[in-house]
Amino acid sequence: MSTAETELYYDPYDFEIDTDPYPIWRRLQDEAPLYYNEKYDFYALSRFDDVEAALKDWQRLSSARGSVLEIIRNGVEIPPGSILFEDPPSHDLHRGLLAKLFTPRQINALEPKVRDFCAQSLDPLVETGGFDFIADLGAQMPMKTIGMLLGVPEEDQEAIRDRIDEGLKLEGGEMPEARETTGGGEGGFSFGGFEKYIDFRMENPSDDLMTELIQAEFVDMHGEKRTLAKREIVAFVGLLAGAGNETTTRLIGWAGKVLAENPEQRARLAEEPSLIPQAVEELLRYEAPSPIQARYVTEDMTYHGKTVPEGSILTLLNGAANRDPRRFEDPDRFDIDRKIDHHLSFGYGIHFCLGAALARLEGRVALEEVLKRWPEWEVDWDNAVQAHTSSVRGWEKLPVRTA
Repeated sequence: MSTAETELYYDPYDFEIDTDPYPIWRRLQDEAPLYYNEKYDFYALSRFDDVEAALKDWQRLSSARGSVLEIIRNGVEIPPGSILFEDPPSHDLHRGLLAKLFTPRQINALEPKVRDFCAQSLDPLVETGGFDFIADLGAQMPMKTIGMLLGVPEEDQEAIRDRIDEGLKLEGGEMPEARETTGGGEGGFSFGGFEKYIDFRMENPSDDLMTELIQAEFVDMHGEKRTLAKREIVAFVGLLAGAGNETTTRLIGWAGKVLAENPEQRARLAEEPSLIPQAVEELLRYEAPSPIQARYVTEDMTYHGKTVPEGSILTLLNGAANRDPRRFEDPDRFDIDRKIDHHLSFGYGIHFCLGAALARLEGRVALEEVLKRWPEWEVDWDNAVQAHTSSVRGWEKLPVRTA
């Protein structure tokens, strides 16, 4: 039975839908631009203009209860310092502290180290006939980069990344318990395992983000000048570790798949590396690493003649919006020459991804280093495994055969 003949149903936890959500997302845009899911009691917006406006409307669409559907639904307690899960004024205060650590100058200075991390991973694989875009690159370089920035010892980085991955993974096609999704811990929410590093850095300051967060002085919302409490630092560090690992890993995996499917455009990138930055933007548009956000509705809102009541959960399908034909011509075609004003893969408004510049740098350098060594590859589909989570979308394993 064709998609057009089936009842319209969208479910972010359904593995079959998640494998290729685009046909369903297109139907949502055309048939139900405001969609309601009865099973999990949430609404969804999928058109570019609707999602973009909603991402900016933090007063009526709040992040303070979380930005992941099951976190809001289960009423998980959010620790202070989790800027993705905050509204102003606390969001602005906490984001301001991090923004000082992510200036363009500081990010650009990382390029030699990022390139070196890529070379460490890829050089031993040059004559082996293949490699895995995730295991050998996507899961390595971003982890080493954010680990270096934070000051997490290299010998511990892999265990932390694996714990983050495990916390995101869906075991079945149903909404998980929020405790499982967030990795457990007090109150059902944890960035776990960072306390010992913070304790060590309090006694042994160094040149890293953890030390800067420990030493940062600021005026809080009560007018008191102070430093961050340990619980706040744990939330900051956990957030940076998770965000710094996950989305760039997904971006690198999608680069491997999409460029294998578009060999002519891949050949142009190998011949003209100056095209790679715009190819990264098109990759981000074409396959959003984090394609769904959730918000708590603080007052009745109307979309397309229908009311979303106060107290509802509204999901914003930025992955669908990036392929809205009302915004992008022939949106299901990957095109490195596409002129993109902006996409929504990094969000929009006050929650625009603080690490966007770092993700772009890592994506560009990863592609440059791969194409320098292997201008051609094909995916080993018999051994490729797609990951399934409720918040990020990509590959768990993407092995390729190289010439």
